[in-house]
Amino acid sequence: MTTASDSRDELIALLQLAYSGELAAAHAYRGHWHSVRQTDERESIRKIEEDEWRHRKLVGEMLAGLGAGPSKRREIRAAIIGRTLGSLCHVTGWLAPMYGAGKLESRNVREYETAARYARDCGCFDLIDCLLEMAEVEWDHEFYFRSRVKEHVLGRRLPLWPQPPPKVTIRTSLERESISHSLTEQSPPARARVSTAV
Repeated sequence: MTTASDSRDELIALLQLAYSGELAAAHAYRGHWHSVRQTDERESIRKIEEDEWRHRKLVGEMLAGLGAGPSKRREIRAAIIGRTLGSLCHVTGWLAPMYGAGKLESRNVREYETAARYARDCGCFDLIDCLLEMAEVEWDHEFYFRSRVKEHVLGRRLPLWPQPPPKVTIRTSLERESISHSLTEQSPPARARVSTAV
C-alpha cells in the first residue's frame, strides 16, 4: 500500500522531471517562434515559451517548499536538448516542430495531473490548485499545436498522438477521486458494521 511518504517522494521526483522539462521546452520554443514566419504564430509560440518559464518558476518554488531541489544532471541534459531542438526548428521545416510540440504538451498535461494526485495523497493540498492550473495551461498548448498540425495538408494524414480528455475533466476527475477516497476512509470496516448491527 502506498504511504504518504511514498507519494511525497513520487511528487518530488515528478516535479524535478517537470522543472527540467520546462527548461528544455522553453529553449525549444524560443527557437521555434523565431523560426516561423507568420506574425500570429510567432506571438502564440512566444507566449507559450513565457508560460513554460512561469511554470518552471512555480515548480521550483514547490520543490524548495518540499525541501528538495532540481537534479543537476537533468538540468544539464535539458538545456542541451532544448537548445538543440530550438536550433533544429530552423532546418526541419514547419510541420515537425508543431507535431513534436503537441505531442510533448499532451504528456505534460498528464504529468501535472499526476503530480496533483501525489500532492493530495501526501497531504500537500496547497499545491493542488497550482498543479491543476498548469495542467490546464498545458492542455491549451496541446490544443493549439494539434489545431495547427491539422491545418497542414500532410499533418492531416499523420497519425496524431492520443487526444487528452476535455479540459474540464482535469479538475472534475480529481474531485471525484478525492470524494471517493474520502468516503472509503470514513466508511467503517465491513466486520465492524456487522458486529454493530448484531
